[in-house]
Amino acid sequence: MVSIKGRQDGLLVVLDEGQDWAAQIAELETQLEAQKVFFAGARLALRVGGRSLAMSDIQNLQARLARRNITLWTVVGDAEATQAAARHLNLATEMTNCGSPAQTAADATALPVDGEDSGRLIRRTLRSGQKIHHPGHVSIIGDVNPGAEIIAGGDVVVWGRLQGLVHAGAMGDDSAVVCALDLSPTQLRIGGHIARSPEEKHRRKVQPEMASVSEGRIVAEAWDSKKQRKT
Repeated sequence: MVSIKGRQDGLLVVLDEGQDWAAQIAELETQLEAQKVFFAGARLALRVGGRSLAMSDIQNLQARLARRNITLWTVVGDAEATQAAARHLNLATEMTNCGSPAQTAADATALPVDGEDSGRLIRRTLRSGQKIHHPGHVSIIGDVNPGAEIIAGGDVVVWGRLQGLVHAGAMGDDSAVVCALDLSPTQLRIGGHIARSPEEKHRRKVQPEMASVSEGRIVAEAWDSKKQRKT
């Protein structure tokens, strides 16, 4: 009933206009609660199709989201009453992408996909206490020190040493991967799977590796070898 997609400018929630509103909002809250660390601080756009929403419906949703530190900034709907209610609450009624013209419904619901600007590139070392949360892919040119944190809706690539906490596919995507020149995270998560670096890691030869989910567990593979090791 509820689809949550990452966009360059935040999150897009698409609701099925043929389903019960209260049931869909309950399902949305369940999904947000399951990944509350990832979604905290996010901007959220809502697409409701032809459903007619009253101002009280939107205000109630705003309050529920605010309790999770999530901001509702856009309500997109075809019904005139929905549009009027959103404008009265100073909410946008069209989807835009970083200042570009409003997207069509097909364009908006398709983001992010390979080949589109859904990633974030960071050219610096992440130090202890620094956090990066992004709904798409994350690339770091630099190291990720112990105590730093990366949570991404897509893949994570570190052109350096990865020693902090990393969670790829944070919205449940088990096909995501984590790559690093030196893969030594304090904690590694992909989708709903979790692993830690093996204790013998410090005795291994440092080499570029890619971690992915295989047969229900996270495995790390050297980029120049097909031999895998369990993390």
